[in-house]
Amino acid sequence: MLEEARQHVAPPRLIVEGHLTRMVGLTLEAVGCHAPIGSRCLVEGPDGKDIEAEVVGFSGEKLYLMPTERLHGILPNARVIPTDKVYDVAVGSGLLGRVLDGAGKPLDGKGPLQATEYVPLSSRVINPMLRQPIREKLDVGIRAINALLSVGRGQRMGLFAGSGVGKSVLLGMMTKYTNADVIVVGLIGERGREVKEFIENILGEEGMARAVVVASPADDAPVLRLHGASLATRIAEYFRDQGLNVLLLMDSLTRYAQAQREVALAVGEPPATKGYPPSVFAKIPQLVERAGNGDVGGGSITAFYTVLTEGDDQQDPIADAARAILDGHVVLSRELADAGHYPAIDVEASISRAMTEITTPEHQAAVRQFKQWYSLYRQHRDLISVGAYQPGADAKLDEAVSMYPQLIQFLQQEISQAVSLQHSIEQLEALQNVEVVPASPVASMQMPVSQPSLPDGNNPYSS
Repeated sequence: MLEEARQHVAPPRLIVEGHLTRMVGLTLEAVGCHAPIGSRCLVEGPDGKDIEAEVVGFSGEKLYLMPTERLHGILPNARVIPTDKVYDVAVGSGLLGRVLDGAGKPLDGKGPLQATEYVPLSSRVINPMLRQPIREKLDVGIRAINALLSVGRGQRMGLFAGSGVGKSVLLGMMTKYTNADVIVVGLIGERGREVKEFIENILGEEGMARAVVVASPADDAPVLRLHGASLATRIAEYFRDQGLNVLLLMDSLTRYAQAQREVALAVGEPPATKGYPPSVFAKIPQLVERAGNGDVGGGSITAFYTVLTEGDDQQDPIADAARAILDGHVVLSRELADAGHYPAIDVEASISRAMTEITTPEHQAAVRQFKQWYSLYRQHRDLISVGAYQPGADAKLDEAVSMYPQLIQFLQQEISQAVSLQHSIEQLEALQNVEVVPASPVASMQMPVSQPSLPDGNNPYSS
């Protein structure tokens, strides 16, 4: 029996070490060792301190490594030790209220994580036939989105905007006002100072009690930024599989794509569209498709991804790829932001693809009427501004001119103000019942000083 037991004992595995032969930028080349893609290696550093690196590619006998921490004092022919370990994620209710870096290590100084289990960074692929459809509306607390771009639980939306037009502020409003069991925030590739500001000024103590923040700022290694996005998504998946409704906010999807571009170009992948290699456009749907509704009896992940449109170009490659895979997008306009219109949502360029499935025909008719008024006025805005508009020539345009100040008032909202889903719809429908009075061209160009009232004296804009 003893001899038989000895035969079933696996012999210890020999670890074959290699050495560095080349370093260019952040790319390390090693020979003499073998390791699978995605596994970790330890590179001998100064003073006997090893530096962790991830295997990102190979060519013949060469392994390509990317460090997950800062490189200092690396010498030629430094030892490379494969660990045969892949990245795993600490999950559990002990993560609530914690702030993690891209490697899953705590940043908040509250001690070690109280994790109940560890799971791989990658997750299983959900059979699309087993996913629950989007049937339930989600209240995000923002009137323009609730009423005109209704979001369903389990939907994946993009926030498209250039720099400095209010993406982060809009994300913060949704963080505070959206009804969700758990909030997972991924701050990927953004400014480091925004992390503490987001936690203290936007989430606060009450918000952090049900939130997990993963922060991998712009000065992190590109591999760590990629891990940060995957880590936030994996944590959200864990809570979804527990039957909870999760709100996933990721700022930003563009920085995730740029991190993948850095890695891909460093290992020799050829650039394609505007410098982005093909692997970038494969990584985006792999990340986004992990969100959404789960299996029967499971929870949901409602995800909002910010997309930085470089030069305010809506045809930017990343914006175009994200638009094709997401369930809708909210476009923020620099023109509106410059005019002091907040949130600067361009309702003409925005869309929610799940809206027809979760709203009533009456609600949809009110949205169409709102957009017709708004679009018709903006099409003739130049004529109105130069005094070429003559009331009475076009009845529909007269309606649009008369209603425009109230439409603008409807779209604006204070940062500290929350408007519920039900109240947003009531306000939208109330606009359809306002008596249209022909307005002068000059009056239509002015912003309303006071909030308009309905004929019965009820104010549709009070919250």
